[in-house]
Amino acid sequence: MATTQIASPIKFGTSGWRGLIADDFTFANVRLAVRAIAEQLTEKKKRPTVLVGYDTRFYSEEFSALAVGILQEHGIHTLLCETFTPTPAIAYEIQRRKLDGAINFTASHNPAQYHGLKFSSADAGPALPEVTKDIEARVGRILAKEGLSAGSAPHDGHAKKDAGETVNLKAEYLKRLKELVRFEVIQKTKLKVVTDALHGAGAGYLDKVLADHGIAVTARRTERDCLFGGSGPDVDEKNLAPLGKAVKENGAKVGLATDGDADRFGIVDGDGTWIQPNLILALVYDYLVETRGWKMPAARSVATTQMVDAAAKAHGQTTYQTPVGFKYIGQLIREDKIALGGEESAGLTIRGHVPEKDGILACLLVAEMTAARGASIGEQVRAMFKKLGREFHPVRENLHLSDEQKANAIRKAAVDATTLLGRKVVSVDRTDGAKFVFGDGSWMLLRLSGTEPLLRLYVEGESEAATAKLVKEASDWILKD
Repeated sequence: MATTQIASPIKFGTSGWRGLIADDFTFANVRLAVRAIAEQLTEKKKRPTVLVGYDTRFYSEEFSALAVGILQEHGIHTLLCETFTPTPAIAYEIQRRKLDGAINFTASHNPAQYHGLKFSSADAGPALPEVTKDIEARVGRILAKEGLSAGSAPHDGHAKKDAGETVNLKAEYLKRLKELVRFEVIQKTKLKVVTDALHGAGAGYLDKVLADHGIAVTARRTERDCLFGGSGPDVDEKNLAPLGKAVKENGAKVGLATDGDADRFGIVDGDGTWIQPNLILALVYDYLVETRGWKMPAARSVATTQMVDAAAKAHGQTTYQTPVGFKYIGQLIREDKIALGGEESAGLTIRGHVPEKDGILACLLVAEMTAARGASIGEQVRAMFKKLGREFHPVRENLHLSDEQKANAIRKAAVDATTLLGRKVVSVDRTDGAKFVFGDGSWMLLRLSGTEPLLRLYVEGESEAATAKLVKEASDWILKD
């Protein structure tokens, strides 16, 4: 008789599985997720080798130790990070050692009450949807087979006390950064930098590699704090206000920040102004094409500024558009099809590097670009607007709506209208959510978040006023019954 399928309590979003600690992110559910991953891995290879890493969150070490025990029970050779480690360093180690994958306990930029699990495949990138859907299905089958309910799991993994082989990834990863970044350019200009680790796993990486090259750096929020100072480890404008103040006080040219697991970047200009990640992606792409000679396309998610497209066009190149989720950009990096891939949510990687977001590398490239061009980020943005013949002012709004309001908004967005908000619609893109492009080049996108219980509204106009007007009109339309 066929086993009845039970709904899995493990749901992977755009970047792993995340949940509230002690609510849905529990030891019982972690056991289920790791056991399903172990079964999947051992079906492909008799004795795979898997890396287990973690960030600075509450109970990270305990979840990691549990995972090691379960993997070993399934005959998997484990490598356990001896301390909290950035996601890009984990991705690089998979690539360098040719490992079979990695389990990384992190909720990235989410608030302190969240934890999460990222699963990376042997290709060093985030697991693709077909892989994570299989893991979810396996969890359901395990629950059904063993007569368990969601929230309970067999207690395998506790008997093992052996941590297996432990590793420290810092030296090899920093060595790789030295091959990708022209530190001599930063050093020559005597650029002053302030870094901010936001109490996350990037502490001792970005600040160290700069200091190792004789660059004047002041490091902030490098100590572990499971509560992230009460503000969370997101590299948004509000969280980086203290970094902006420190940049001005230190007379630094730029402030560089990384989020909880250091896969996202945050940039503050010399005058303390927070710079939109969207704008950084276009600037860095332009800089890399000029300095590395990479006459290649760019890639961006559907939610990311079309300034990237304009920058690529200025170099006679095209742009790949992907759904939201860095795994799709990672595929293009693996195939060596792009010079740079990025997402508006502050994710970036470049040709020849890992198919994963690297906030540390992004910060270093911004420092190099600032030193090489001898101009502030704001000045570079204005020069880019002039070069492209128009301005780009993207905005993302996180809408906290009831389930009914979200369902109503998704229902309205499903209609292919020829006019919307009094504007002519020239195209509708459903790559991920619903993106409406208007006759004047402005656009709006509605999509449900894959990492938080939100409806996201993305808007881009060619002036701050035009964007603000479109945001208000779109928000009113969404909330209207």
